[in-house]
Amino acid sequence: MTFVQVIDCKTHQADKLDRLMDNWVKATQGKRTATHSIVGRDRSDSAHVVEIVEFPSYEEAMKNSRLPETDRIFRQLVEICDEAPTFTDLEVSRDEQLNTGVARTFVEEVINRRNYDVADALCTPDYKEHDPALSSYGIGLARAKEENREILEAFRPRLTVESMIAEGDLVSARLSYTGRHVGPFKGMEPTDREVMGTGHVTFRCENGKIAEGWWNWDDLGLLRQIGAVDV
Repeated sequence: MTFVQVIDCKTHQADKLDRLMDNWVKATQGKRTATHSIVGRDRSDSAHVVEIVEFPSYEEAMKNSRLPETDRIFRQLVEICDEAPTFTDLEVSRDEQLNTGVARTFVEEVINRRNYDVADALCTPDYKEHDPALSSYGIGLARAKEENREILEAFRPRLTVESMIAEGDLVSARLSYTGRHVGPFKGMEPTDREVMGTGHVTFRCENGKIAEGWWNWDDLGLLRQIGAVDV
């Protein structure tokens, strides 16, 4: 179970605190078990600094705390604090990646179930789609729905999200698909051939909606499978 430690301290030497964090990251490279660290400063009290450190589990956090580098940096941290820092240990009971949720819904509803109009609720009105397979690199939502409808109806693909990561307002997913060429595609009549392939998408989100999407697919591999090219 994911474990989070919250370190709460008061210091008027925030620049030294930043340097300490940099030193800890460098000194524990290849040894630390922490997976994520966030440092924030209280807007109403600039001396109030909070660090949130994430670990895969409590046991991994304990391994990290026993590192000599961690102990050394902690002692230096105490020296620059106005008072002794406090620690809050949290077992994570719920972890919601909200932007990944809207990305998964887009894949499942718009692509797999072909509920095209659901995209209107999931995307911002000024959504832009970047896909070299489409007529222009950077088209709006209405045109993206129209052009993607032709592709989806031609192959009836089923997408699988193989992995997904999120950072800030960006969500990136590694995808695979299987389908069958059952409809016209770019002037080519259906061949009834099975197709499969891989791709990636990166979404940029704004206020819980998708504002931009960058798609990349193995288009050459698809064309080979339906006999459109022989290379």
